[in-house]
Amino acid sequence: MIFQQTTAAAADSRKPGIVGADVRRLIFSRNRDQSLLTSAPTILESAVTAADSRKSFSRQAFTFPDLLVVIAVVMLLVAIVTPLIVKSSAKARQAQCLSNLKEINRAVLLYADDYKGTLPLIEPSPQIGIWWRYKELVKGHLGLVGASSARDKVFACPDDRGYEEPWPFHTSAKFFYGSYVFNGVNLPGVPNLAGKTVASVVDPAKTLLMMEWTAHAPLSWHKTRTGSKNHPFYNDAENMVGFVDGHVDFIKIYYDGINAAYTRDPIPGYGYKYSGD
Repeated sequence: MIFQQTTAAAADSRKPGIVGADVRRLIFSRNRDQSLLTSAPTILESAVTAADSRKSFSRQAFTFPDLLVVIAVVMLLVAIVTPLIVKSSAKARQAQCLSNLKEINRAVLLYADDYKGTLPLIEPSPQIGIWWRYKELVKGHLGLVGASSARDKVFACPDDRGYEEPWPFHTSAKFFYGSYVFNGVNLPGVPNLAGKTVASVVDPAKTLLMMEWTAHAPLSWHKTRTGSKNHPFYNDAENMVGFVDGHVDFIKIYYDGINAAYTRDPIPGYGYKYSGD
């Protein structure tokens, strides 16, 4: 009986279908093992690369201390650059103001040429004197026609801050939309050039013809010691001025502590005067 069972089992093992299945399973198992062995280094390498990438990212990440450093650098640059920009802008405004004054100074002299060398004068003197109203006489020499207005940019100093009114002179109809005044305050006892001839002026290179209004005080629109305020007046306030010989300059104006600057010539040592004598 036992012999018969063994013989039957042996006979079953020799059946072709069963042997082929076993062989295929064996081959698959061996191929799988070889595949795992072959791919293992690649998987390990990928894992190591991923780990290195995470470490690299951790090293390159933008941290809060990094942000503080960047902010500090930006603030330092702003602190350095801002004063330079402000200073450059101030110089540009001064240059524009000086250029305007040079053009107006020339226009006044051209007007005088048209009237036998006589400088502006209106008789009887208007309430707003010739020192402001001169503009209406000379503006044609600057290419301006029609009524004066705030669009007359050549008469506008960029740093003009006005005086009694809370806006610049060059935006005020009362002052003929101008920042600059003629040396023509023809009030009793005040030195001026209103109605005089250019030829009669003694030392034209030192005698004022045109100026910013602040030279009357004196104050300064460009290197102020009073901030945005128009008081108190102070000695050596720096102003743009034009002279009878045609040149313009940025000079210090004398103040005796009592009288407005335009009411008298300065003490010796200053390179200008109001009188033509």
